[in-house]
Amino acid sequence: MLATTRTAFLQRTRWQRLRSLTMISVSASMVTATLLLTLGLFALLFISAMEWIFWIGEGGSADVASRLRDIALARPGLESSVIGLVPAIVGTVALVMLMTLFVAPLGVATALYLSEYARDTWYTQLIRISITNLAGVPAVIYGVFGLGFFVYGLGGQVDQLFFSDRLPSPTFGTPGLLWAALTLALVNLPVVIVAVTEGLDALPEDLRQASAALGATKNETVFYAVLPAAMPSVFTGLILSTARAAGEVAPLMLVGAVKFAPSLPVMTTAPFIGLEQKFMHLGFQLFDAALFSTVPPGGIGWVATIALTLVILIALLNIVAMSLRSVILRRQAVDSPF
Repeated sequence: MLATTRTAFLQRTRWQRLRSLTMISVSASMVTATLLLTLGLFALLFISAMEWIFWIGEGGSADVASRLRDIALARPGLESSVIGLVPAIVGTVALVMLMTLFVAPLGVATALYLSEYARDTWYTQLIRISITNLAGVPAVIYGVFGLGFFVYGLGGQVDQLFFSDRLPSPTFGTPGLLWAALTLALVNLPVVIVAVTEGLDALPEDLRQASAALGATKNETVFYAVLPAAMPSVFTGLILSTARAAGEVAPLMLVGAVKFAPSLPVMTTAPFIGLEQKFMHLGFQLFDAALFSTVPPGGIGWVATIALTLVILIALLNIVAMSLRSVILRRQAVDSPF
């Protein structure tokens, strides 16, 4: 009887070990395949872009210099579809920064209310389900909403109240950077709320109880104990929204992005940013190049150059966000009394 039990135990142990090894092997294979696909895509973009940039035509090496100049600052013309990417980079960064200023406080405040203040009723559960479902709504729907509500609604009212002397020429009643940032804030708001809410729900209840036991009020517990502990989730939501804002195209086609803007949306004098201006965006430039590019010796090189620039820009924005998260977490660890 003892031998039979021991044999069954050993067989069960072997089976559990085999199952664990199988799961580890499958997971490692999937991660490896994902990394290889990502590296392969990046390598394809890099090689295609470099071949196009350093392609030697009839003019010899002078073509490379002119092509680099065109990539940076070229204006549109009948003879070439190349448009300078520097204004598009500036417009993309300005849009992402302005969008973050809108989505961060609103997303965090909503998540704090749902997790820390609102009672767990059917109504709050319905709100949570609705927010989660909003994350799956196509972005172009938000673009239509932004065009109708922000541009023609709010923008028209602002023009009538503050810029009536300029009518019928609209100032804010036309697509621009402000309305594009607000529209993208709505697009990314569910992502930020879900990420922050999950981070708040994952915190141990002992943290709140310990703060209350020390005499802290509800607000002090939320803002001095709970929120600092949930900062990684806050930055996770912001990183996800940053990447999506930098690569989103569909809503921007309706609320402000253009193929060519005569001036940058940023300036050296106050207010330092043209909220009412139309702007260039790397995602829109990629969309336009993929459909309408006629750049020799093949449009794929120009498309790959824009795509590579967009990937690098998104990576840099994410690196900046992750660096800020690391700095804040280190400062919290130093300031923590525990």
